[in-house]
Amino acid sequence: MQGMSPIVKKVTQLVMGFIFVYGIYVITHGHLTPGGGFAGGAFLSGTFILLVLSFGSNILNLRREEEEASEIEGLAIFTFLLLAVVGFLIGMRVFFGNFLPKGQIGELISAGVIPLYNIAVGVEVGAALLTIFLALVIYKEEISK
Repeated sequence: MQGMSPIVKKVTQLVMGFIFVYGIYVITHGHLTPGGGFAGGAFLSGTFILLVLSFGSNILNLRREEEEASEIEGLAIFTFLLLAVVGFLIGMRVFFGNFLPKGQIGELISAGVIPLYNIAVGVEVGAALLTIFLALVIYKEEISK
């Protein structure tokens, strides 16, 4: 896949950073506003999908990127489960126990471990969607050869 026109490539360069930062915003503010890990992860993966679609599959070594995305996905799942078990292990005897202070209502640091769960879910969803997309692109390229 060679990529699209120079106009699409330039617009992608201009917009990609904003989409990525907005995805991080949605993840970190998921306990205060609609959104959270899943929606923010979709935004994060969308930035990389947009990059591949506009610049073509030659921009990345897709096999290596697919393996790295799978490793990041596994690490995010492990982090999520580790956070779930920590509350149980530190004496709360509650799986998914909130072991961090809750703070003031309406502030960014106000939900204990929920923002950490959102970050883990966002990274996992972003890596999973990117892995699926890259697998489809690699499969299409192998079929067309």
